[in-house]
Amino acid sequence: MQYNYADMANAIRFLSADAIDKSKSGHPGMPLGMADVATVLFSEFVKINPKNPHWFDRDRFVLSAGHGSMLMYSLLYLLGYEDICLEDIKNFRQLGSKTAGHPEYGHLAGIDMTTGPLGQGISSAVGMALAERIINAKYGDDLCNHYTYVINGDGCLMEGVSQEAAELAGHLKLNKLIVLWDNNNITIDGTVASASSTNQLKRFEAFGWNTIEIDGHNYQQISEAIKSAQKSDKPTLISCKTTIGFGAPNKCGTPKCHGSPLGEDETSQMRKALNWDYAPFVVPENILNMWRAVGEKSLKEFETWQKKADKVGRGFADFIENKLPLDFNAGLTQLKAEAIANKTKVATRKASNMCLEKIVGVVPQVVGGSADLAASNLTVVSASKTITADDYNGNNVAYGIREHAMAAIMNGMSLHGGIIPFGGTFFVFSDYMRPSMRLAALMGIRVIYVLTHDSIGVGEDGPTHQPIEHLASYRAMPNIYTFRPCDVVETAEAWEVALSLESAPSILALTRQSLPLLRESVVENLTAKGGYVISDVQSGKTRQATIIATGSEVSMAIEAQKLLREKGIEVAVVSMPCAELFDKQDPKYQDEVLGNCPRVAVEAGIKFGWEKYTGLRGDIIGMDGFGASGPADKLFEYFGITVEEVVESVENLVK
Repeated sequence: MQYNYADMANAIRFLSADAIDKSKSGHPGMPLGMADVATVLFSEFVKINPKNPHWFDRDRFVLSAGHGSMLMYSLLYLLGYEDICLEDIKNFRQLGSKTAGHPEYGHLAGIDMTTGPLGQGISSAVGMALAERIINAKYGDDLCNHYTYVINGDGCLMEGVSQEAAELAGHLKLNKLIVLWDNNNITIDGTVASASSTNQLKRFEAFGWNTIEIDGHNYQQISEAIKSAQKSDKPTLISCKTTIGFGAPNKCGTPKCHGSPLGEDETSQMRKALNWDYAPFVVPENILNMWRAVGEKSLKEFETWQKKADKVGRGFADFIENKLPLDFNAGLTQLKAEAIANKTKVATRKASNMCLEKIVGVVPQVVGGSADLAASNLTVVSASKTITADDYNGNNVAYGIREHAMAAIMNGMSLHGGIIPFGGTFFVFSDYMRPSMRLAALMGIRVIYVLTHDSIGVGEDGPTHQPIEHLASYRAMPNIYTFRPCDVVETAEAWEVALSLESAPSILALTRQSLPLLRESVVENLTAKGGYVISDVQSGKTRQATIIATGSEVSMAIEAQKLLREKGIEVAVVSMPCAELFDKQDPKYQDEVLGNCPRVAVEAGIKFGWEKYTGLRGDIIGMDGFGASGPADKLFEYFGITVEEVVESVENLVK
């Protein structure tokens, strides 16, 4: 079919402008300005199948400038995706609509990730491109050979996370990553020049990227640039010089069309200026047919790929669908039994390393890494092989000192499929990662964070390295599971659960200091319940109080239990490695575990949040402020997180 790019691009423009006008909310500037680029990109290059939108070997497309979401929604409708219709376009930004203010992963089949926070899209796209290369190295071009395309704006390039990710992409020569930069020199507050004088092309060249500069409204230049990018041995940044709000006679080229509707009068004038003689939301049949033909152009490629995938067998399908091997936890089960037999006493960061020895290489999708702290996070094991630009057939990423990018890249790897990523750093540095972690929780994807040095137990490094409020803050975040295990057995159980959680990320908060083995049985994964009685009252005795603890403080609670027993006070100790899982248990189970008696919670973190378990009659032993520099044992004593404090608290409550 012969395409008319001008008409096809205008279909994007007017669907976008009409939807934003109807909503009275949105960002028309980018969809209008990048409509020409998007038209050429999808018509000539992007490999998709709207009838089978989750085709594994499709090209990935990330709208990093997520505020321009109507560009995405217009494309999905025009291309013929079955889960979006004209009514969805008309309901843009309305409550319950699939067409949310920013693209939401899971709302529509053609959306490869949730974008909105600037910089996240381009950074996660690096993870998608890396995942493609890793899987290509395992299975070859026949089964995994596709591009990752990104449309982003100036804001994505200003945000620091994109620099971290782009540096790593250049270092790893991820040449199947092509970024189309909407270079329009406009931000909400004015011009880019008022806040930045960076030469982005030279900056990306310094990162090791291929760079190209074009007129973003010249179809031939757009096409030639993408063809050139596909031939490069480096990732490519294409600077598309565009006019924001292209076609709007009075507002184009100004901030007025960036974050506000054009309005009916301006949109009406734009119709005349662009010779679009059609009513709002009307796309003529001949133009719609062109777009639907674009949506079908890769059907033969899909059919060929499907035959090859079927020939390989179910194993490949299970791999790309991230299905765990049936016996994925056999090694962990063995490890738990050995730990109990040997009374293994190690830091839980070391326990995690012991778990990874049983996971890496056994679960083929697992790819690890660390933000230059592997020696401390203990994320490298005997089966680890670091990925390089010369050899992508590995399972460990050297992220460098780039925590922010690491978290975003792991999101992209998980979204791509065929990869279950984990990454390590100190717990306190998760502050750098939080925006990406929040997106992982929002999207409901399986990403595992190995966060060590989990409390004032860090010791001499001082308060800058001692996480205080972090446990409480992540417990407050929806759909993320925070595990703080107390020994080898709980650590292995936490890994087992984290790997099994298909629609949520997990945190493993792990100690620097060694902890005794406390568990006596591995018949059941008790960590999966979130909280349980790890040490009960003596047989025939009545529980007078409950001590609730996590991580390194569980052994402290059991020591307090022994001293209280000598004083004639019977208490049960509850280990709560994952409060989020405990909250999902049946209320009857929760009551049985916590008991109908005074409760004391003890944790070397901020006290906030424990009130829901201790109630008005209870007490909380923890932190009220930041830590300090000194030996760990001295710090616990200084801040009053001791066995003696626990004993005194219980005594006061049961008087």
